[in-house]
Amino acid sequence: MDLLRQFRKHLQESLCISENHRIVLAVSGGRDSMLMAYLFIEAGYACVIAHCNFKLRGAESDKDEALVREFAKAYKVPFVRRDFDTARYAEDKHISIQMAARELRYLWFEELRVQESAEWIAIAQHQNDHIETTLLNLTRGTGLRGLRGILPKQGHLIRPLLFLSSEQVTAQVASLAIPFRDDQSNFSTKYARNKIRLEVVPKLKEISPDFDAIMVDNIANFQESYRLLQSFVSPIREQLFLRKARDIELLKTALAPYIDNLSLLFELFRPYGFSKSVLQDLQGAWEGESGRYFQSPDYEMLLDRHVIRLRHLTEPHEGPTGTVDVQMDSALTRFCDRIFETNLSEDVSIVRDTTIAKLDFDHLIFPLRIRFWEEGDAFYPLGMSGRQKVSDFFIQQKIDRYTKKQIPLLINGNGHILWIAGYRMDNRYRITKSTKKVFTLVYK
Repeated sequence: MDLLRQFRKHLQESLCISENHRIVLAVSGGRDSMLMAYLFIEAGYACVIAHCNFKLRGAESDKDEALVREFAKAYKVPFVRRDFDTARYAEDKHISIQMAARELRYLWFEELRVQESAEWIAIAQHQNDHIETTLLNLTRGTGLRGLRGILPKQGHLIRPLLFLSSEQVTAQVASLAIPFRDDQSNFSTKYARNKIRLEVVPKLKEISPDFDAIMVDNIANFQESYRLLQSFVSPIREQLFLRKARDIELLKTALAPYIDNLSLLFELFRPYGFSKSVLQDLQGAWEGESGRYFQSPDYEMLLDRHVIRLRHLTEPHEGPTGTVDVQMDSALTRFCDRIFETNLSEDVSIVRDTTIAKLDFDHLIFPLRIRFWEEGDAFYPLGMSGRQKVSDFFIQQKIDRYTKKQIPLLINGNGHILWIAGYRMDNRYRITKSTKKVFTLVYK
């Protein structure tokens, strides 16, 4: 079977890519990506060639771009390129140059895919890249998940050359006279992946001449084992992890049967990035005092009395910011997603509803202000003569860290806290025998 027919068959049968799909082709100018671009074009797919100039190799980077541009022009395929200040990005993010280039290009490819109304982004990684990734992940301790190598399809990303070896790519490029440029950094062993390719793999082939074929079979087995594991773990995770507004909650009673099994616990929490050491701390705190916090790179976890709460670290932990004024003649005041209905009357009757505050009008200084809790806030709780920090009041009320930063506070013009909405008024502004006018707020 000739390569083009094999390529079409692989796209349609293995990757389920329709002939009418539009593809963004990530083309660097190297053998792999130039062959991939040629095959997609010859197969008749609607394509856009995308080229990244990372500005890392001076004139050589510009020559790569010129080659890809001329190739696109010769085949009448749209060409889009973008420059990146990769070194500065790496410095700002405190990551390696290679990781910076990876993040930059994948973010741009997705942006371009949406802009071009394309279904897929095609990346030209081949079978040897697949093997090298598995070996590299093995050195990083990524477990069974990392031993799956490069997946042929992830979201909108496809790797349509994984069925070809590096030798086959080189032979086909020569046979078809496809132009390309070598990136000399690929031959430097200062990068871990290159060291594996140039030094480790040749030694392994000395031990086992069929090393590549054996590794491809091993990776297929690793992938199957991982799928089997997930078929067991995923239903449990779906049952345990419940989405509640911005939080994810787990009932402690539901997680309890699994808490002593660290391996299973690690798999259950894997999507949220918690390490085994952190989960061991969770196990140790399980029967202890509630209120403990645990953190992964992306999530914060609260161990409460009856539930475990997860929240993404990009969420506004401090709650929505800003303030809003309440005027004397306001009938309705909106604050974030809350509503405060207000009125002035001579009704001095006492209500026990915590969503209603009836304040002595003569002690108020307008405009009043609504905001969220701030460190150092204190008030005189209704029914008490003493002063108390709001944070201590929240602890007494068993209000967790997430919730307390979402509770509005009503502030007098002199800076005093009048009311913790939905919880408690300040004792100094209650209705007394001498009260003549009452300013009432209803919190919704």
